[in-house]
Amino acid sequence: MRFMITLASVAVLAACSPQQETSTPEVAEKTTTVNTQITYPTTFRGNVTDEYFGTVVADPYRWLEDDRSEETEEWVKKQNEVTFDYLEQIPYRQEIEERLTAMWNYEKISAPFKEGNYTYFYKNDGLQNQSVLYRTDAEGNTEVFLDPNTFSEDGTTSLASISFSKDGSIAAYSISEGGSDWRKIIIIDAETKEQLEPALVDVKFSGISWFGNDGFYYSSYDKPEGSELSAKTDQHKLYYHKLGTEQANDPVIFGGTEAEKHRYVQGFVSEDDNYLYISAAISTSGNKLFLKDLSSSDSELVAVQGHTDADTFPLDNKGSTLYLVTDLDAPNKRVVTVDASNPSPENWQDFIAETDNVLSAGTGAGYIFAEYMVDAISKVEQYDYDGNKVRDVELPGVGSVGGLGGKADAEELYYTFTNYNTPSTIYKFAPETGESAVYEKSKADFDSDAYVSKQVFYTSKDGTEVPMIITHKKGLELNGTTPTILYGYGGFNVSLTPSFSITNALWLEMGGVYAVANLRGGGEYGKAWHDAGTKMQKQNVFDDFIAAGEYLIEQGYTSRERLAVRGGSNGGLLVGAVMTQRPDLMQVALPAVGVLDMLRYHTFTAGAGWAYDYGTAEDSKEMFEYLYGYSPVHNVEQGENYPATLITTGDHDDRVVPAHSFKFAAELQAKNTGPNPQLIRIETNAGHGAGTPVSKTIEQYADIYGFTLYNMGVKDLAELK
Repeated sequence: MRFMITLASVAVLAACSPQQETSTPEVAEKTTTVNTQITYPTTFRGNVTDEYFGTVVADPYRWLEDDRSEETEEWVKKQNEVTFDYLEQIPYRQEIEERLTAMWNYEKISAPFKEGNYTYFYKNDGLQNQSVLYRTDAEGNTEVFLDPNTFSEDGTTSLASISFSKDGSIAAYSISEGGSDWRKIIIIDAETKEQLEPALVDVKFSGISWFGNDGFYYSSYDKPEGSELSAKTDQHKLYYHKLGTEQANDPVIFGGTEAEKHRYVQGFVSEDDNYLYISAAISTSGNKLFLKDLSSSDSELVAVQGHTDADTFPLDNKGSTLYLVTDLDAPNKRVVTVDASNPSPENWQDFIAETDNVLSAGTGAGYIFAEYMVDAISKVEQYDYDGNKVRDVELPGVGSVGGLGGKADAEELYYTFTNYNTPSTIYKFAPETGESAVYEKSKADFDSDAYVSKQVFYTSKDGTEVPMIITHKKGLELNGTTPTILYGYGGFNVSLTPSFSITNALWLEMGGVYAVANLRGGGEYGKAWHDAGTKMQKQNVFDDFIAAGEYLIEQGYTSRERLAVRGGSNGGLLVGAVMTQRPDLMQVALPAVGVLDMLRYHTFTAGAGWAYDYGTAEDSKEMFEYLYGYSPVHNVEQGENYPATLITTGDHDDRVVPAHSFKFAAELQAKNTGPNPQLIRIETNAGHGAGTPVSKTIEQYADIYGFTLYNMGVKDLAELK
């Protein structure tokens, strides 16, 4: 049992003294020739300005923030026409798509999990847009339980999550339409699969946590004024839905008052139904934690941690003894115990003490599993509930472990093991003996033995040693000619641990190098590593990434002409900042769904919650100047020769709104004077990435790889073999 906030992201900054446009934005019919290959649509420049601490900042493309306007819709249409016309002319683009389709076309099965009288598992036959949820009864009969491919004709409605009542007789599942973070929750009888009541609507950033079979807790915001895809959402509320009642009558459990106002609120019921935990956060780092005794209807809400200076989450409980995971006074995290009668931090006792490596923890089958990252590589230790170490769990190799946990009464557990050149394999784990056995071997058409993946350490600008894992075909000649993708993220305490991807496998098969740098801002080395890449230390992240690119060139893996940089979301910011600071470093830049306007990111959806990592332009003059100094949208310079750039985003992205990408593309197209294309690929009816149909993903990566290789001067794929 593990409780983690399902945030993923947030945003909110109010620009100072905005002046209104005095003319109507229109997409001009005329076009401007930027180079001999591409004619871009002219993008209307408005006269909006904002003033920050005496500095006037122009925002000529403010009108592109209106995702509901006809003008923006027309702009998207024209940009896509130009982009897809270019991509379709790449001679081997279709060949890449056909090979990726063939590689993707294999059966994929998840680890099983038990609910009630059934064992459930997900399966994708190969090219299904969404994986199907199956179940097997005690006699071994298997049937489809939920098929998300039937939710919509084009496969863009996905199954976002599912949660079963305590006895498994009722299921509540959430769906995402068009990739949006807004969800609907549908409640069904698990035996008959009949819907029991009208769907709950307007749910966002929410878990579904059952209290017995009576009902469940869920979270959402009030529906915003204006566009639900971009308007600010700032006050998250926890509700309780009792089965058989109207959603309009669901009581607010937490978050309904000004004193309880937080951007992220989650509720979680303990496995024994005795306690409700409530986590409340104003940013993506740090949370308050509260506890309510559910055995008494009039029990008070008690603070376990009453401040947001640390992250603390419930792991489990045995009777009134609570087990918590925290980084309070432990930057690499520890497990503590405390009695529910007096759970504040001064009463916490170390159960698993902090070590030099970052801890994450899970439970299952009556044990606690402590997973450590050792230079981004997994190590797992098994403990009993008395604090005795049972064993080091022997893993299949050097890589990443996922999912080791389950219910308290489980007799066997399952986990996945993977790294960059090993397809994900599911193992069955016997908790009493510590033995692992292959449960489901990947059927991917990929010869792992033909590739090598190794970790190196390189030196960043300020002398910090940064790890990077480089994967490629065995026998690679380090002559500086190999097409290379350098990937990074560097933010929000996110750790990039080794994992297999069929899209990366295609890049490797084509002869490319794939390198992943574990930049500061991530969580690979705990809170100190994270904080070293936040706010006015954010430049460390960009310097780490630049140094990674320089290392790959110096060591002969690639050259400037054969280097591409890629990242998504916060990683899209990374690419945008690095390509504007060092356009000479790479040939291709691939910013995906990026946070690119650092002066206004916090004014959209729930973005103010990103302020722990970024700060906002309203915080202080110094913070404004720092953000203004690297904000990609504001640092595109007239007359510069930027790398070939393919920006990717989705028109329904309500996590990082597409206006970031729209404005960045407009700036690049207006100011770049070099020969390289500056294109934006806007996926329609798609969001931040989760739940994207397989067909769309294949098409997108065929475009990305085709664009990358074409702009590296590759004439024919055969020359890479």
